[in-house]
Amino acid sequence: MTTGAPDDIMRFCRSRRDGRRCTRPVDHAGLHRHRTVMWADTGADPLRCPGSGAPGEPAAMVPDGWPHGRALCAACHRFVPLHDGVLAPHDTSDAGEPRAEALRRREWFNTFGW
Repeated sequence: MTTGAPDDIMRFCRSRRDGRRCTRPVDHAGLHRHRTVMWADTGADPLRCPGSGAPGEPAAMVPDGWPHGRALCAACHRFVPLHDGVLAPHDTSDAGEPRAEALRRREWFNTFGW
């Protein structure tokens, strides 16, 4: 959860159903939830992002070169390496993602928009 500092990052549960992301905190007990839709782990989408393998191109860079040639995935809004012009296989979220990556992604969206 957050402490209220401007650079805190909220970590949500990784589970998705029909593309909806669970809006409960990481490691929550009970059913997953997105607004009024609820589901169990057995009804969840696979963790593999449906954007894996989609055509892509390097995203615009901030002055220091970040995101370093990676493409923005339209499905999960993460920056993903490109292999021969397509997005590398990746999950919709990464529980081990460094805090710095999330902060840089936020900076990129504030600079370039959605």
